[in-house]
Amino acid sequence: MSTANRSHPVKLLVLAFAISLLGALAACNLPSTPLSTATSPIPANAIVISFYTSGTKADWVRAVVQTFNEAQLETPSGKPVWVDVVEVDSGDFLPRLQDGRITEPTVWSPGEISWVNEANLVWQQLHNKPLVSAGCAPTVYAIIGVGMWKPMAEAMGWPDQPISWDQIVELAADPQGWARYDHAEWGQFRFGHTHPRYSNTGFLALTSLVYNTLDLTSGLTPELVKSDAVVEAMRQVELHTYHYGTSTRALFTLMAEKGPAYLHAGTNSESGVFATNKFNQEILQFPLVFIIPADGAFWSENPYCVIDETWVTAEQRDAAQVLEDYMLAPQQQDKTMDFGLRPTDPDVPLRPPMTSDWTDVNATPQTILPLASVSGETAQAIQDVFVLTKKKATVIILLDTSGSMLGDKIENATQATSDFLGRLNRDDEVLVIEFNDAINSLQPWGRAGDVAETLGARVRELVAGGNTALRDALCLGLDGANQLRQAHEGDAEKRLYGIVLLSDGLDTASQKSEEQMFACLPTGEDVEGVKVFTIAYGDDADKDLLEQIAGRTNGRAFSGDPATIEQVYLAISGEQ
Repeated sequence: MSTANRSHPVKLLVLAFAISLLGALAACNLPSTPLSTATSPIPANAIVISFYTSGTKADWVRAVVQTFNEAQLETPSGKPVWVDVVEVDSGDFLPRLQDGRITEPTVWSPGEISWVNEANLVWQQLHNKPLVSAGCAPTVYAIIGVGMWKPMAEAMGWPDQPISWDQIVELAADPQGWARYDHAEWGQFRFGHTHPRYSNTGFLALTSLVYNTLDLTSGLTPELVKSDAVVEAMRQVELHTYHYGTSTRALFTLMAEKGPAYLHAGTNSESGVFATNKFNQEILQFPLVFIIPADGAFWSENPYCVIDETWVTAEQRDAAQVLEDYMLAPQQQDKTMDFGLRPTDPDVPLRPPMTSDWTDVNATPQTILPLASVSGETAQAIQDVFVLTKKKATVIILLDTSGSMLGDKIENATQATSDFLGRLNRDDEVLVIEFNDAINSLQPWGRAGDVAETLGARVRELVAGGNTALRDALCLGLDGANQLRQAHEGDAEKRLYGIVLLSDGLDTASQKSEEQMFACLPTGEDVEGVKVFTIAYGDDADKDLLEQIAGRTNGRAFSGDPATIEQVYLAISGEQ
């Protein structure tokens, strides 16, 4: 397929507001390192190429590359080829390339060609040439749809009756919830999906929703995307979306751990549902099934694209062609099914596990109409509508300013926090609290569009000193977040709630015990509850405690240091 067609005290806390974990964001994960996938040494005269792959097919790619490297296949000039594999989110490749965290890539394989179209649009504007100029061969199919608990899917008619996005939107909008399907005990519909700025699955699922709303399978334009019908359909889905993230695997692992009471369904690839069932079978109350939207779906082709830049040598291009031919050979295409993927080679027949009852074995590009890839401008329009319709966030930052934060720690942490404030959606709510011996709410607080600039300047002025009252600060922050949530609910306003807790050491000053602190935490059973995202800042941080806090609240634990704290904050921004 050619590329041409193609984010004080309690009385003050009650008044305060917090951070969006979305907005116009940059990278979502910490920098990756090339992962060599073979045990034998690199030949001395090998042509080395770097292969950046999206996560959906990463396990298959690693398995294929391992056998490829061990075979030491050669270029036409007689030199062996060696491949280093790096996993990177589809939407994260270009930002990393632009800021230097990815250097001189040879091959890029995102989940779908739309990412290449958008990257080419940006690269053309910056460098007067596309990033990828030649055609990109499809490597493997990953159908994009919805993963849902089997009893819930059956209530909607699966597998005998096709399920469309229209039905999902109508279920989300129905105030009676699952009573629509004679299951009032399940309550309101609860959905989750990954962030469409970074995740191929999240982006294509929302694009599928747009197509379905307009009753189209091709010809999507920015003007159509921004139509009233599309905005309303996406708004209904987002109002009932309670968990985001940058990784579909992490989202569905959480679903498996929490069970049907937490989330009812989420966007996923066919391979993602397969992996969730396979690796979590001992804890699953019910299996998950894969729903292919009835009116068309993305057959995500995972294009194999050689970068068109001066750093890619002629020998590396030859080496990349050797690898492409190997990946598309029938033996490697057959191996796709071991990972819940489908071969692009029509002569390779489906076999177990792709013929099991968790998916539609009869699905083909003829029976389930493929949706057309979109242009870079249209992709940006879809992301704009998502930001417009997504529930806004209320999050409190708790920033450790104890004496152990002196030097580079406090300087980099405050700068990263200030930068983060500047990226927020203007309608999100923001509060920053510093803690050492004392706990102080910084002024001003409120709507991010009104206070972020002034508040960021105050954050940059913070200095380190004193001890660490971590437990007291966390309980105070949680109390304030819960009171804000009650106030919003009284106004019939739906929001997301989270706390970002950064600390570099053990608690040395709290009045509350650890047991009392855990009593402050939500149980994690309420999908609308406050999530805590923790940052263990440096080697002296209490990583075990911070991981327990994040896990208990359905948040996520991060580790960082002065050199990586900016990337950590950006990773958090895609999680809620």
